[in-house]
Amino acid sequence: MMSDLLATPWVLWLTLGGVLLAAEMLGASGYLLWSGVAAVLVSLLVWLVPLPWEWQGISFALLTILSALWWNHWLKDQDRKKPISTLNQRGSQLIGRQLTLDEALTDGFGHVRIGDSSWRVQAGEDFPAGTPVTVVSVEGITLRIIRRPANAGGTDTRVIR
Repeated sequence: MMSDLLATPWVLWLTLGGVLLAAEMLGASGYLLWSGVAAVLVSLLVWLVPLPWEWQGISFALLTILSALWWNHWLKDQDRKKPISTLNQRGSQLIGRQLTLDEALTDGFGHVRIGDSSWRVQAGEDFPAGTPVTVVSVEGITLRIIRRPANAGGTDTRVIR
């Protein structure tokens, strides 16, 4: 059996790659994935171009490192493309929300009811009760609002950005 593997090294590399990939499926958290992929690629390389053992080992090491570096680069690129999460940031989830004031603002401050909670709001000027407003930002626990034009739609709907 061992003499057969040594006579056909591509089978040895393919077997090693399969074992590493199977071990990865058992929960190695990505540590064995790129070594398994590199072993399969070395198997393909040795099948196409017979190489001495030294070059097979060097090829395996280089392909493992290159595939891991490529994966790291790809993951960082995916993180940059991902939108910023507002999970567990209730105030940030309210940006763009259109509301109607239940009570007048005094000195630019007041409160508005959203769902089952009351939020402190701040505007650059005083608004009377019934004024349609839009949440534009969050500063701590205070929602910054601006007056919405009268023809800008109903209340309690999310603005499509």
